Amino acid sequence: MKTKVSHIFLLGAAVLTFFNCSSEQDKKKAHFKEITAFEQKEKLKSFAESITVNDLKTHVYTLADDSLMGRKTGTIEHLKACQYISDYYTANNIETFPGLDNHFQIIEDKYIPNVTTNTQNVIGYIEGEVHPDEVLVISAHSDHLGSSDAMIYNGADDNASGTAAIMEIAQAFKTAEQQGFKPKRSILFLHLTAEELGLHGSRYFTQNPILPLKNMVANINIDMVGRVDSTHINNPNYIYVIGADRLSSELHVINEVANETFTNLELDYTYNDEDDPNRYYYRSDHFNFAVRNIPSVFFFNGTHPDYHQQTDTADKINYKALSERSKLIFYTSWYIANSQKRLSVD
Repeated sequence: MKTKVSHIFLLGAAVLTFFNCSSEQDKKKAHFKEITAFEQKEKLKSFAESITVNDLKTHVYTLADDSLMGRKTGTIEHLKACQYISDYYTANNIETFPGLDNHFQIIEDKYIPNVTTNTQNVIGYIEGEVHPDEVLVISAHSDHLGSSDAMIYNGADDNASGTAAIMEIAQAFKTAEQQGFKPKRSILFLHLTAEELGLHGSRYFTQNPILPLKNMVANINIDMVGRVDSTHINNPNYIYVIGADRLSSELHVINEVANETFTNLELDYTYNDEDDPNRYYYRSDHFNFAVRNIPSVFFFNGTHPDYHQQTDTADKINYKALSERSKLIFYTSWYIANSQKRLSVD
């Protein structure tokens, strides 16, 4: 009897805790909906609509083309991919961060194992109007596995998809700025090198920051957002969200509010479980921000049979899904960049 009573007590406590947490989250959602920076929803939607299937497809096909030989860190082909990103930012009047040249943060080869030439992170920048020293960092890695034995690992999903997403999100923010909607906070559009070799580009960026780490409000990391995994084969309107609640419950709620307000994707938290054996939270570039206490979230479509294979090609991307996921990330970024107060770490 004692054991049963204990179990009943524990179950009751667990249920009470669950409802208290749910109630608290509902209150936070209601609060953010009241103070959200989504006042002009139709105008904001028009900025998001500049993120198009055709533009995303152009970027992915270019970055995952055979001519770039899999964009391996340290190769001339990866440099060409980075130059393509920089040229796009120049054409769209998206500035480089003060002190950098050609949107490049150069990383000497000594900082990356088994690389014998310098490499580069690519950085676009829009300065904030009200809180320019508070900076949102949106990241995706630009490198992939290269080629081997006449096989090219094009890396269309991993991670031409995330690279394309950032480029179009940057263009959407620039469009807003040109129409008089400059973000309150600054935004860095960060294309990282050497992720496939061990997250070295993000490690270098956070160990050799171009601005104080304390000024980084949050990191939104995009890595593989163009495909549909087997779990969601009948519903491509989803995205895995990993890590949003680890350092900031506000970041988690903001993303949910943005989704409920605009995109209505299925937000799948399967891989956010701390006991998840895949340990994806530790396996992409956001982790180097998170370990420095910067709130971080990782958007991910899950794996598929073409993951890290030569069959990860541009024709297999679901461009409609990529577009909708990119819009969600834009809306979430918009709120963080324009909210009344800086994101809290709790």
